[in-house]
Amino acid sequence: MTSPLFSRTVTVFALLLAVPVLVVLGSLFTPQPELWAHLFDTVLADYVTNSLLLALGVGVLSAGIGTLTAWTVARYQFVGRSVVQWLLLLPMAIPAYIMAYSYTGLLDFAGPVQSQLRLWFGWSYGDYYFPEIRSLPGAILMLSLVLYPYVYMLARTAFRQQSGSLLEASRTLGLTPRQHFWKVALPVARPAILTGAALAMMEALADYGTVQYFGVTTFTTGIFRTWFGMGNQLGAAQLSALLCSFVLLLLYLEQWSRRKLKFYQQGQKQQEPTRQPLTGVAGLALLLLCLVPVLLGFVLPALQLLGWASDRLEQLFSADFIQLLINSFSLAALTALVTVSLALSFAYAKRLSGHWSLALPVRIASMGYALPGTVIAIGVMLPLAALDNSIDLWAEQQFGIRTGLLLSGTLVALVLAYSVRFIAVALHSVEAGLMQITPSMDNAARSLGESPIGVLKRVHLPLLRASVLSALLLVFVDVLKELPATLLLRPFNFNTLSVRTYELASDERLADAALPALAIVLIGLIPVILLSRALDRSNRGAK
Repeated sequence: MTSPLFSRTVTVFALLLAVPVLVVLGSLFTPQPELWAHLFDTVLADYVTNSLLLALGVGVLSAGIGTLTAWTVARYQFVGRSVVQWLLLLPMAIPAYIMAYSYTGLLDFAGPVQSQLRLWFGWSYGDYYFPEIRSLPGAILMLSLVLYPYVYMLARTAFRQQSGSLLEASRTLGLTPRQHFWKVALPVARPAILTGAALAMMEALADYGTVQYFGVTTFTTGIFRTWFGMGNQLGAAQLSALLCSFVLLLLYLEQWSRRKLKFYQQGQKQQEPTRQPLTGVAGLALLLLCLVPVLLGFVLPALQLLGWASDRLEQLFSADFIQLLINSFSLAALTALVTVSLALSFAYAKRLSGHWSLALPVRIASMGYALPGTVIAIGVMLPLAALDNSIDLWAEQQFGIRTGLLLSGTLVALVLAYSVRFIAVALHSVEAGLMQITPSMDNAARSLGESPIGVLKRVHLPLLRASVLSALLLVFVDVLKELPATLLLRPFNFNTLSVRTYELASDERLADAALPALAIVLIGLIPVILLSRALDRSNRGAK
């Protein structure tokens, strides 16, 4: 049993993390008919249409790329397969907005691709058609190239866990390998694929940097315009609530779509499926098929960034760049420590007491990852600004002094927003580690006189070292890449790598934006490499 004080403390912190979401949803109870009449007459239809098309396009394309590559590496043996299976995760290291900047530099009129075409064929402006990368289809492509690994990871695991007896049964029924994929393997893996596609769609709805740079009007760009362009925080909150309802509806539809999809493996040891060996042209074709997403989603943008950054390496030692690194690193490290500490407390409290009064607030708090950074930023800003105003008014009445912005204009707001956004990432890693620790160890320690906190410090923390380290690293890199919440909540004159990259790219200084963008990509490679190693270990353990 957990102590009442510890239980109440965890509940309070969980409810604190739930406040931003509740504030955003509560804004709907304050009518603003003039604002909504203006939005209905002008841009709301574009917000809804573009957001839905963006999410749907990213979901379909990510599901297609992720499922096809997952089936290829799970069911076929070809030259280079062992390397390709982790190379397919590399696009996760590149934020979508950095991908957008890189491809704009490659494909716009002055870029190397069109310049070379004009040189080869003697064309001039207007003599040829070239697809416009700064468009809704371009945004769908950019986001899909960095988000398909969500589907790939889940689908790959689902395909590998399917018993080889399923394939043998299909053969005895006269099904060809193609028919087996469509009629057996794909339906069985459908829950995992839908989950990955839903994650990709939620990330697409949350994106700001890509759609803003490409000039695509979505809910996220509308929230920024309403807040900063119209100076209407409440209106921005109500737009955020509408976007939040779209995300929650997507989560509901994802669960509803697989409500009847329940597939169970037999209790006995499964027959592991044997990968079909392919050599020659067929094997080479599969290798190229898997390399295309890696080439488009990582190699080309990384080479573009390297080419731009190579002419500006002297900036590595400039005071401004060093300050960006210090700001980004310190903010990400502080947030990672706070978030993982909260996640550890939540997970341990749930382990000690599974009562709904404790589990429900934790569950609500962990929903933040499904919400866009803009929504969370507004949900954080409104209550903190109200609290700052109350403190300022009280201090002026009592002591005749003005306190100013104590919370909403400081790093406190940023850390709180990041914690709400990424607590689920840390919680998932910590809970996975706790599940591997048998409760008998807790009972043994308690029988020796240890308190619950003592059990956590002396028994669990040493065993959770790998899980806690993974959670710290994942949150650290996620904070480093986060753009919308940072743009909305950062203190004055406080820049990070992501913000500086966005500012330079927005001014069309793509080459100058390369160095901070490349720093984000290189740091983002760390969790991708660790994730690929973890997947390899889990797959070996399943054999």
